[in-house]
Amino acid sequence: MKYALIGCGRIATNHMKAAINNNLEIAAVCDVLPEKMEELLAKHELQNDDTIKRYEDYKKMIEKVKPELVSIATESGIHAEIALHCIEKSVNLIIEKPMAMSMEDADKIIKLSEEKGVKVSACHQNRFNVAIQQLRKAVEGGRFGKLSHGSIHVRWNRNQGYYDQASWRGTWAQDGGALMNQCIHGIDLLRWMMGDEIEEIYGATRQQFHDYLEAEDVGVAVVKFKNGAIGTIEGTTNVYPKNLEETLYIFGENGTVKIGGTSTNNIDVWNFADETEEDNQNKGLKEETSNVYGNGHTSLFADVIDAIENDRTPYVDAVAGRNALEVILSIYKSQKTGQAVKLPLTDFASTDMEGEF
Repeated sequence: MKYALIGCGRIATNHMKAAINNNLEIAAVCDVLPEKMEELLAKHELQNDDTIKRYEDYKKMIEKVKPELVSIATESGIHAEIALHCIEKSVNLIIEKPMAMSMEDADKIIKLSEEKGVKVSACHQNRFNVAIQQLRKAVEGGRFGKLSHGSIHVRWNRNQGYYDQASWRGTWAQDGGALMNQCIHGIDLLRWMMGDEIEEIYGATRQQFHDYLEAEDVGVAVVKFKNGAIGTIEGTTNVYPKNLEETLYIFGENGTVKIGGTSTNNIDVWNFADETEEDNQNKGLKEETSNVYGNGHTSLFADVIDAIENDRTPYVDAVAGRNALEVILSIYKSQKTGQAVKLPLTDFASTDMEGEF
């Protein structure tokens, strides 16, 4: 399957590794900075591979190469623009998070991909973590019984050196803040595990230590799910001196689970009323990861390839990407208005927060 990558920055190496692991034909890479393409290819010992074309213009690349699958790993603010162009050209997509920066663009991506019969996956790779897959199996098996509440804590550190690497980081137009950039994976997991359907969200955000940014560095929220359960969200880049944890809790009448580690990759607590032998194996499960991005990109790519080949919906589809975005933009809107926000949300964008802090 012919593959191309648009955007060769920090996260691109995970996409390239996943493409290699899945034996994709890497036909082209694209970045407005040629040196970024060469750095990425050199990292994977592909710098001398002349079959991989280099482009600074993604539209020209799509036209000339005609890839079957493209992943978009540019700054967040242009994800939707690139995605819509690719979908118009009937190219299947993996879109780095967030899928878009406005509800309008997210809905356009879903609608157009359905019209064109194109497969679109939002890159929420942590859904493929071993611990998360075990939790999902328990949720789908009804083992928790009635859900009481759940929470996600993303307690990380990002210093000025991180933001200095790219001028778009921390801007409302191109990035958003801690919730949009760092915490979206955990927010996706909480919504997915707690039943997906939300009534309303009340949130508050602040910019405490990063006054050189436009956006927030800490945010909290209370989420009311339609099934009666309550969720809480805490996300920040203010933890001293380094990343502490990304922890997901689910509490039900017949079960309690805590998924911990730096990126929801370990099972810290696993208790169910109807304990099985498999439960004993899950207790204390740890998945080793080399960084906070985890190991899920390779599995996500494999799933998308299979979805294309067998004409099915990807495991993490565009609707999943929209759902995670909707939670974050609802928190932003709640911060801006001081009111709880009823879902569905259809009319808000990160740029509506300009001037907030």
